[in-house]
Amino acid sequence: MKFGKAVVKSRIAILIISAVLLVPSLLGMINTRVNYDMLNYLPDSLDTVKGQEYMLEDFGKGAFSFLIFENVNEKDIVKTEEKIKKIDHVATVLWFDDVADSKIPMQALPDEVYDAFNKGDSTLMAVFFDSSSSSDETMNAISEIRKVAGEQCLVSGISAMVTDLRELCEREETLYVAIAVVLAVIAMIVFLDNWIIPFVFLASIGVAILFNLGSNIFLGEISYITKALSAVLQLAVTMDYSIFLWHSYGEQKQKCSDNKEAMAVAIKETVSSVLGSSITTVAGFIALCFMTFTLGRDLGIVMAKGVLLGVLSCVTVLPSMILALDKPLNKTMHRSLIPSTKKLAKGIVKIFPVFLIIFALIAVPSYYGYSQTNKEVYYDLSRSLPEDMSNVIANTKLKEEFGMGNTHMVLVNSKLDSKDIRKMNDEFKKVDGIKMALGLESVVGPMIPEEMLPESVSTVFKSDRWEMIILSSEYKTATDEMGTQITKLNEIIKKYDPDGLLVGEAACTNDLINITSVDFATVNAISIIAIFIIIMIVEKSISLPVILVAVIELAIFINLGLPHYLGESLPFIAPICISTIQLGATVDYAILMTTRYKKERSLGNDKRTAVCTALETSIPSIIVSAMGLFAATVGVAIYSDVDMIASLCALMARGALISMLCVILILPAMFMLFDKVIGVTTIGFRPKKDKKA
Repeated sequence: MKFGKAVVKSRIAILIISAVLLVPSLLGMINTRVNYDMLNYLPDSLDTVKGQEYMLEDFGKGAFSFLIFENVNEKDIVKTEEKIKKIDHVATVLWFDDVADSKIPMQALPDEVYDAFNKGDSTLMAVFFDSSSSSDETMNAISEIRKVAGEQCLVSGISAMVTDLRELCEREETLYVAIAVVLAVIAMIVFLDNWIIPFVFLASIGVAILFNLGSNIFLGEISYITKALSAVLQLAVTMDYSIFLWHSYGEQKQKCSDNKEAMAVAIKETVSSVLGSSITTVAGFIALCFMTFTLGRDLGIVMAKGVLLGVLSCVTVLPSMILALDKPLNKTMHRSLIPSTKKLAKGIVKIFPVFLIIFALIAVPSYYGYSQTNKEVYYDLSRSLPEDMSNVIANTKLKEEFGMGNTHMVLVNSKLDSKDIRKMNDEFKKVDGIKMALGLESVVGPMIPEEMLPESVSTVFKSDRWEMIILSSEYKTATDEMGTQITKLNEIIKKYDPDGLLVGEAACTNDLINITSVDFATVNAISIIAIFIIIMIVEKSISLPVILVAVIELAIFINLGLPHYLGESLPFIAPICISTIQLGATVDYAILMTTRYKKERSLGNDKRTAVCTALETSIPSIIVSAMGLFAATVGVAIYSDVDMIASLCALMARGALISMLCVILILPAMFMLFDKVIGVTTIGFRPKKDKKA
């Protein structure tokens, strides 16, 4: 009560301070860098990540792209090459002309060198950058290359992909929030009892969102997925707290002498009520921080912080706004459009065995579908982008005309004997799917001394510590064939140089596949254990956490099992994130009903009456909460052209509805079935003198 009274007393100061803090928050949000490369979140200890660092340190080359010129004559390509060389952060440009202009006779050059750069009317040019693949410098250089080279030049590679992704996200991100806000407002207008309170909620939540996004500057940078989803998720998840405060305030106004006292009591009630539910939500997000793939930590920290700031705003900023707008709010009240749920609650409880049978029937196929969906995810990041994007078109062209689905870089000791390197190259060429091995030895051949090559060419392939070989593969990233190829290539590399490394997008993605398969199980286990413990403490029960988690886990199994039965393939990050987000965000529905059920039993009511009352009083809040989460995410799912974002939002939207149905239909049946067990394993469940069943 002291906190509630302090908030009411300081309401004007709270609003002024909040408005002032919006300025640094906006500046922090604007100046927080966004990372568009998922592979940047791989652990630094991996050989593939170390190899990329060596490329930058020893060769001054952190990123690599192929340029495809179509129907462009050699003179124009030469002119364009000179312009590209002058672009900031372009380290080296390698084309057939660079080798042909050396002292080596044209006829002495191996055929594969010419074939590597020329196919029909298309010509290939390799560009190396002195900055990392997803740095702002590289992305800006890619944009400049496209301006200089014109429409007849296609730019491939992961750097071009993240550049296109950045441009797409920057166009769409504002609309994500706008769509979420519009649909959330519509949902709240329909389900709440006031015409303007949805806008007050949005203003309060908006303050918390800006505080959250602004404070991300202390993290250095955030991923594009975190940036795109954090505002939408924070809006959806923390809306519940605002609704609870509003309902509590309405109840207290009927009991208290004035609206200020009513708000102080409502704040007290809200703090005690949302504490348990917000902690479970935070625990779900914190579980993501235990991923080896550190994108989980990025999303987990930002979202956990967002929930805490949302709770804080709900009990400080929102009450201040409501009191400041008390008169217009009183004038805009209307009847809630949700009808009485008394008959529905009695009907559900009456036929509760039916829902127990449904639970038993769908549990196994749901879990099977869920387990198969986890195996059917895709890791090729380019698949999450629209097919008409420049980079996707370039990669398709590279595959179709040059037979290049991927490019590997091999780093071996520069002191390695040239005979061994030739043998190694010969072995590389025998590996299934390898189209070409391009390095110093393949350029000069056995009859030509290395010294005859110009320095501009030789430094591309050799440094004081490393010699680099470029391998062209016909296989696409994240396929079974590519996984087998990477294993064989690594075996050959280690045979000649135990410290040799395989570097490139495909090798990094292969590591990503191995890491996230472990991460999924780890994060799932941690989130379930953490939320189990929290429910056990909040509800003072051993059996209730088992029942609640089982019901929500069934909802998760159904949600993530459907893609398998519908023949859909999800991006790899979706099952990991959705399992924890859906558990953390929707277990609140179950906690709400459980708390009321416990209260009714402690008052001495029989189990049927207690379950009916708990269900009747909880249905409106659960529907409003679930529809809020659904509305905030479904629009983004439909609109977004980035499948990584669209899939996550679609799963969250569908998961909210499935969790709502599972809690409303199956949880009461569980209470009816296990009432005696709950009574024995729960503290304060019944009065000591209560003998009713």
